[in-house]
Amino acid sequence: MSNKNHEADVAFIRALAELLRDNDLTELQVKRDYAEDDSLNVRVSRHLPMTAPVTTPMVAAPMAAPAAAVVAPVADTMPEDPAAHPGAVTSPMVGTVYMQPEPGAPAFISVGQQVREGDTLIIVEAMKTMNHIPAPRAGTVKRILVEDGAPVEYGAPLVILE
Repeated sequence: MSNKNHEADVAFIRALAELLRDNDLTELQVKRDYAEDDSLNVRVSRHLPMTAPVTTPMVAAPMAAPAAAVVAPVADTMPEDPAAHPGAVTSPMVGTVYMQPEPGAPAFISVGQQVREGDTLIIVEAMKTMNHIPAPRAGTVKRILVEDGAPVEYGAPLVILE
């Protein structure tokens, strides 16, 4: 690929990132065909941080009892952060998740399945290398937090084991 094509591709990817941001999208995938054996396949994605509701403390004494009643349900409805769960298995790298060893094969794990320490939970592909993610301990798969083919970041929760 010539330097001119490289610069054009970089500009194209930057434009895609701006399009993602300006339109509040989380993922965008585009394939550009140049010639019979020359193409550019790009997936741009971003992680939107979850925002927690803001609660302000009540100052007046008469309002203390009703405020406690109002604040408690808000705290109960806040979504649990899967990364903070003690049974969370996180991604050791940036890559793409695969739930089975090859296309068409059964998945490594399913919700409710018992796993032993060292069993492969999923594969994270990084730079064309398939990295098996083992179970750090024996347990039951309670939640699978990623989808097959999804991009993951370093430290992203993948599975909850209990």
